[in-house]
Amino acid sequence: MKILDKYLAKNFLISYAIAFCVLMGLRIVIDLFVNLDEFTEHADLGAWAVLKNIFIFYGLNTSLYFRDFAGMITVVAAAFSLGRMVRQNELVAIMASGVSLKRVIGPIVFLALLLTGLLVIDQELIIPPLSDKLARSQDDIPGEESYDVWFIPDGHGSLICSKRFDVKTSTLHQPTIIIRREIKPGIWEVTGRISAEKAVDVHETGNWVLTNGRFFKAGSLGGPQPIDTYTSDIVPKDIPVRRKSMHIPLLSWLQLRALAGQGTKDTAQLWAQMHFHITEPIINLVMLMVCLPILVCRDPKSMKSAIMISFGTTVACFITTFVCKMLATEPVLFDKVMVELWAWLPVLIFLPIAVIELDLMKT
Repeated sequence: MKILDKYLAKNFLISYAIAFCVLMGLRIVIDLFVNLDEFTEHADLGAWAVLKNIFIFYGLNTSLYFRDFAGMITVVAAAFSLGRMVRQNELVAIMASGVSLKRVIGPIVFLALLLTGLLVIDQELIIPPLSDKLARSQDDIPGEESYDVWFIPDGHGSLICSKRFDVKTSTLHQPTIIIRREIKPGIWEVTGRISAEKAVDVHETGNWVLTNGRFFKAGSLGGPQPIDTYTSDIVPKDIPVRRKSMHIPLLSWLQLRALAGQGTKDTAQLWAQMHFHITEPIINLVMLMVCLPILVCRDPKSMKSAIMISFGTTVACFITTFVCKMLATEPVLFDKVMVELWAWLPVLIFLPIAVIELDLMKT
């Protein structure tokens, strides 16, 4: 059986490498075709600089594309490897030797588990440290980005605003920091305001050095007090990610949990992303388990329809997951936000289908 397992594993891994290159390449080519004009906005820097920017951008974003397409890549790899075996009547020979087809899909399921672990590593350990670079757009020059910052909450409950944040110098220009204290859960009281010409955190420690910093105490009749530094858990690397809610999925589960504990206005979205961080790897595995019994067919004539059905099932799972993500933060049922229900709904729908198909599988 070790020889058969090695053969199946080799076929699957080769198919996985091919599917990875094809899907990643297709994703990059389509994005480059659509956004080529964005990259060429800085053509005055020279062709080499533009090409370097393109390579850096897509080299980093490959980690995001893998996270999004990991389930699809696994299904395509399984379809390629099993389709080749069906076409060459290898499954018939395996069954004739007394080996069950459920035993045949064992190595594929085992490798899919390992690759799901790779997805988790990518999602929790690779993407979060690169999140500030992944948040930049195609027309930004690496290291020279600048952003506007509006009402980013930190761990103290303060809100940080700035007309412009320079990534290269780690500088907030004309920042305003609204100091607050929490009266009761979800209710805050403004206790003061900090204004300055600049706030710089070169060493990324959260210790912002203020230029001409002034603290205005709420309700005080006196003048402003000078202030030299403001200490926060927000460091320059966090600002490109935290400034827009669309970048929240770039954070790890632990980072999402820490932000959710601060009681920000995006609490529902943070909890939704936390649950989807757990369910998406499970959904990818369930997606494969739904497709495998369909792909393991003995008649080469039925392989084409089996591939079409498996891809249709995969697309249905993707669409269901996408719709659940859209509805996770909306009070759709009983006028309540039911994050857990929507995050786990794809698993609840497709897992029983996978169990039934495996049970009905003709071996």
